[in-house]
Amino acid sequence: MVTGTALARGLRATVLPLVLVAMVGLAGVVLGRVYAGPLLTRLILGAGIGAVLVSLAARRLRSWLVAPLSVLALAVFTAWSLRLAAGHAEVPGGLAEVSLDAARNGIPRLLTAMIPVEPAPDTVLVPLVAAWLAGLTGAEVALRAGRVLLGYLPPALLFAGAVYVVGPNADAAVWPTVAFTAVAAVGLAVPGGRATPTTGVAATGSDDGIRAAVRARLAVTSAAGVAAVVAATALLGPAVAALVDRRPVDPRRYVEPPRVESLDENPLIRISGWALNPQQRLLEVRTTTPTTREVRVRLAVLSDYDGVTWRVGATYRNAGRILPVTDPAVHSIVEPVRQEITVVDLTGRLLPAVATPREVTGARVAYDPATGTLIRPEGLSAGLRYTVESARERPDANLLGPAQVPAGDEVARVLRVADGAPEPLTRLAGQLAEENSAPYARAAAIERFLAEHYRVVADAPSGHAYPNLAFFLFGPRDGGGQRGTSEQFAAAFAVLGRLTGLPTRVVVGFRSTGDGPVRAADAIAWPEVLFDGLGWVPFDPMPRPDDEPRPVEPDVRPQPEETPPPDVPEPSLAPTPTPPPVAAPGADDTTGGVPVPVLVAGGVGALSAVLAGLLLVLLVLRRAQRRTRLGHGDPAQRITGAFREVTDALRLAGQPAGGDLAATEVAAHARRVAARVPVAAGTSPPAVDELADLLNRTAFAPGTATEAQADRAATVAGGYVDALRAARPWWRRLLWSVHPGPLRWHR
Repeated sequence: MVTGTALARGLRATVLPLVLVAMVGLAGVVLGRVYAGPLLTRLILGAGIGAVLVSLAARRLRSWLVAPLSVLALAVFTAWSLRLAAGHAEVPGGLAEVSLDAARNGIPRLLTAMIPVEPAPDTVLVPLVAAWLAGLTGAEVALRAGRVLLGYLPPALLFAGAVYVVGPNADAAVWPTVAFTAVAAVGLAVPGGRATPTTGVAATGSDDGIRAAVRARLAVTSAAGVAAVVAATALLGPAVAALVDRRPVDPRRYVEPPRVESLDENPLIRISGWALNPQQRLLEVRTTTPTTREVRVRLAVLSDYDGVTWRVGATYRNAGRILPVTDPAVHSIVEPVRQEITVVDLTGRLLPAVATPREVTGARVAYDPATGTLIRPEGLSAGLRYTVESARERPDANLLGPAQVPAGDEVARVLRVADGAPEPLTRLAGQLAEENSAPYARAAAIERFLAEHYRVVADAPSGHAYPNLAFFLFGPRDGGGQRGTSEQFAAAFAVLGRLTGLPTRVVVGFRSTGDGPVRAADAIAWPEVLFDGLGWVPFDPMPRPDDEPRPVEPDVRPQPEETPPPDVPEPSLAPTPTPPPVAAPGADDTTGGVPVPVLVAGGVGALSAVLAGLLLVLLVLRRAQRRTRLGHGDPAQRITGAFREVTDALRLAGQPAGGDLAATEVAAHARRVAARVPVAAGTSPPAVDELADLLNRTAFAPGTATEAQADRAATVAGGYVDALRAARPWWRRLLWSVHPGPLRWHR
C-alpha cells in the first residue's frame, strides 16, 4: 500500500503541473488568433512553464518566499520577451525605453490595436504578465495546498479573459475550449495519494459496518452532486444556449482609438499655405522598386463633406508592421512600391505613403482601412525615417468606358450631397450630365470642363464650402473668381460628381519623381471616382500650364426668362386739364343750387390737394429711404444700401440690370449706361466698380468692412445717382424723386 500511495503522489506531482501549463497555453492559443504570427502564443506558453517550474522548485521553501522569487523570475522573463518582441516588430529604442512605454500604454494599445495585432512590446506585456500570474497562483493552490479545483480558477479566468478580448474578431474557439475541458478532467482524474478511509479499515481489520457506512456516504454525496449538476443544467442551459448564436461583444468599442486635430482631419486647407512657400522641403523620398511612372505620395483621403468642410472621418487603430490586406479591384493591375521616406518640415500626425500601404517599418502607426490613411499617434518629427511597402493599383484603361458605379448603403458615404447646394452648382451639374449618360463620360466631362475654363494660381485663398465653390465657378474673373489652387479644383470636381450620381472623394498628397526632395510646391489635391471592378480611379481636373481658359459665361450662364423692357418714356403723373363744360342749347347759366363753375373749381382743387399730399408723402419716404440706406446700420448694410441706390437709379433711367448679374457685371452695365445717356456738362456719372468690389468683399469676408469704406460707398452711389438724374428731362427729374418703385422693388 505504501508503494501505491507514493506512486499516486508522484503521478499527481507530474501530471498536475503539465495540466496547469497546458491550460495557460490554451489561453494563449485563443488570444493568439487575433495576433500576427505565433510569437504571442509561444511567449504565453513560456510564461506558464516558467511560473509552474518556479513554484515546483520552491516547494520546500516557506510559502511567503515563493512570491518574491517568482516575481524576480517574471521580471527576467518579461525583459527577455520584450526585447524579443521589439526585435520582431522592429521597434526602435533601448530596453528601458521600450519597457516603460509598454508599461504605460500596454492596455489601451492592446484594446485599440488593429486586427491582426502585431506582437510588439506594448501588445504582449499584459497577456504575458497575466499568464505568469495565473500559472503561479494555480500551481501554489493546486500543488502546495492540494486544492485542485480551486487551483484551476486562475487559468480558467485567464482563458475566459482571452475569449472576451478576442470577441467577434475571430471564429468560435471550439477546439481550444474542448481541449481545455479535457485537460482539466485529466488533472481531476489523477489520484491524490492520501490514505482513504477504506484503506484504513482494511489495514486495521475493522468490521464491514464501517465500510458500508463510508460507501453509503459516498453514494449520497455523489447523488447530491449529480442532482446539483442536473438542476444547474436545467436552469442555466436555456440561457447559455440562447447565447450560442449571439455575436459576442467587442471590448474594443469601449476604448477610444487615437484622435487627430482639425489640421489632420482636413489637410485640404493646407494646400494654399504650401502654395505660398513652394521651396519648403517637406520630405525626402527614395523609391527602391523600379518604376517609370510618376509616384504620388498620399497624405490623406477625405470622404465626408458637409457643405463646409471635407474631412477624413477615419477611425484609426494602432497597427504593427503588417497592415490588414484588402482585396484589390478585380480588373486592376497591382504594382509593388517600396519607399524610404524621411520627414523634414512636414508637421502633424498624418504619415505619407503610396496607396495602398501593406507594411510600415521604422515608425509606430495607426491605420484606417476604410480610407487607407496612416497616422503616427505621437506626431511627426524632423528626421523621422521609415519604410513603406505599398500595393499601388492601376485600373485597366480599356474597361473605363463601359464601367458602372456602385450604389447602395455601402457607398452612401461617398455619394452623400450635403444640404444647401447652390442652385447654379446644381444647374451646372445637370448641364454636364445631360449629354453624358455613362458614368465615366460624366466624370471626364467634369474633368474637361474644369481644365478648360479655370486658372491655377498660387495666391488663391483657401476655402471649399459651397459659397467658396460657387464663387470659384461663377465669380467674375476681375473680382477673384474662376481661379484657385488644386483645393478648389478637386473639391469642385468631387461635389459636381456627387451631384451627377458619382461616388467621389478627395485625396491630398504630393507629386514625386520617386527620388529626391518633396517640396511644398509638390503638394496637390486630386479627386477620385469609384467604379465597379476597377476601384478608385484618379482624375486630373487641373488645366495645362500654357492653356488660356475659355470664358465660362457662354457655357453655363442661364438665359434670362424675360427680355428687359425697351427704354420708353414713362407716362406722366401730372393731372390732365379738364376741358371747360359746354352748355346745352337753351340751358340756363345757373342751376337751382351751387353754380357749375364753383363745383368744377372745388373738385379740381380737392383733387389737386390730394395729389399734392400724395406726392409730398412719396418725396418724404424716398428721402428717408435714401438716408437709411446710406447712413444707418453697420458698414456692410450701408454698402449694400448704396448698391441698391445704383440699381434703382438704373431702373428709373429705363436701363435695368438683370437679376442674374454679379456685382461687377452690374458695374460694367452701369458704365455702358453712362456712356449712352447724354449728360449735362460736369455731371458725368462716376464709375461704380469700386462699389462692386466693396459689395463682394462684404459677401466673401463678412465683418471686414469699415466705416470709411461705407462712407466711400455712399459717396460713389450718391454721385452716380445724382449725375444720372441730372441727365434726365426736367419733368423726368421731378418724377424721379417721387417715383414709388424703389419703395417696393426690394421687398
